[in-house]
Amino acid sequence: PLFLASLPLIAVLALWIKRESPGPVFFTQEREGIGGKIIRVWKLRTMYPDAEARLERHLAENPEARAEWERYYKLKNDPRILPGVGYFLRRTSLDELPQLWNVLRGEMSLVGPRPFPRYHLDAFSPEFRELRRRVPPGMTGLWQVAGRSDGDLKVQEALDTYYIRNWSIWLDVYILARTLWAVLS
Repeated sequence: PLFLASLPLIAVLALWIKRESPGPVFFTQEREGIGGKIIRVWKLRTMYPDAEARLERHLAENPEARAEWERYYKLKNDPRILPGVGYFLRRTSLDELPQLWNVLRGEMSLVGPRPFPRYHLDAFSPEFRELRRRVPPGMTGLWQVAGRSDGDLKVQEALDTYYIRNWSIWLDVYILARTLWAVLS
């Protein structure tokens, strides 16, 4: 039901993306799912089509940005993000709505550790990566609601480990409620 209800909103957001930037409306990326299975995660595109080239150029020219990237795997002033629509979608997390398709397919859950790209996973220890493989990845997770994604790799690992080892339906309900509040506020 959530996926069907999201379709009109996804359509409107897709038109906005198309109006602001040439290229595809959706972005897909291979990420690691339960048991280490590779899944294709869907998102609304928030970046320029040449995002990777822009990132490499920016990191080469800005040592402070490179240090920030290596610590968080994200940038506060990211040159890849589309003005207007890209910032709006990221701030509201609406770019994640197409992942309801991944949930329908059984590749993801509503709540769980976020599925990271390979380059992000490679920064973690093998033990932590193995722990993450035991549960399905989620659209939202404890890390997103506890620090709103501002924590570095150590914080990500600590919060994901806590979630996996202390999972309960009530923890998932709490995370979903906090996610809804974070999106609305």
